[in-house]
Amino acid sequence: MATSRTFVFLKPDAVKRGLTGQIISRFELKGFRIVRMEMMTPPREHFEKHYEEHRNKEFFGRTIEYVLSGDVLAMVLEGPVGCWETVRNMIGSTFPENASAGTIRGDLGTHKPYNVIHGSDSQKSADREIALWFGGNK
Repeated sequence: MATSRTFVFLKPDAVKRGLTGQIISRFELKGFRIVRMEMMTPPREHFEKHYEEHRNKEFFGRTIEYVLSGDVLAMVLEGPVGCWETVRNMIGSTFPENASAGTIRGDLGTHKPYNVIHGSDSQKSADREIALWFGGNK
């Protein structure tokens, strides 16, 4: 079976609330393999580069402050080709109040902007984000 990789990071609210094990379990139960995982506290510049496409949007500053508020858990997940899409479906809608029950954000998110998790939105984004967070070593 051909595989691909995608990127996920658990945001400070997930780490502070002790949800990391629950969220990791969901991915493992679905059949994803964790290829890389690291708890970290990236600097502002790292997050600004990660969210570069949103730099001119009104929520950019708030988003940066939110992700700087504590540790994050970064992961590379491996699964069938196109796994980024399955991961995004598991994560749910951006805002917890709009996310379906059964999704990570629907079950564990509280309210904007505390949506517990980020997941790559395409294979191109996954490749860029894996390189940014873990270097050329996917």
